[in-house]
Amino acid sequence: MLGHELQDTITLALARAIADRLRGAPGLLNIGLQNLARWSVRNADAPGLLRCYSQWRTVIEKGLGHTLGVLELPGDDGQRLRQSNPFTGILTPREVWAIKRRCRDDATAA
Repeated sequence: MLGHELQDTITLALARAIADRLRGAPGLLNIGLQNLARWSVRNADAPGLLRCYSQWRTVIEKGLGHTLGVLELPGDDGQRLRQSNPFTGILTPREVWAIKRRCRDDATAA
């Protein structure tokens, strides 16, 4: 699996794990909004990032179902948005590394 393809596989696997966590605890949507607020201040001079953050804010404000759909959206739009996934902190570092390891192992086994 090529570098970009592997990265897309990893970000989708992470997004699916986040979506599963959100299904069990919808209040965690607030973590996404808090991250977006903090990142917007930190990256105020990066219009491209601010546009992406604004898109995510709109997604989250439309509710859990819409957010889950975007997190798991296949294709280019889903990949683009997952590159700035605002749900950092929902999965533990151990969970993130386990997902990355599994994806890398799967890629080398193929």
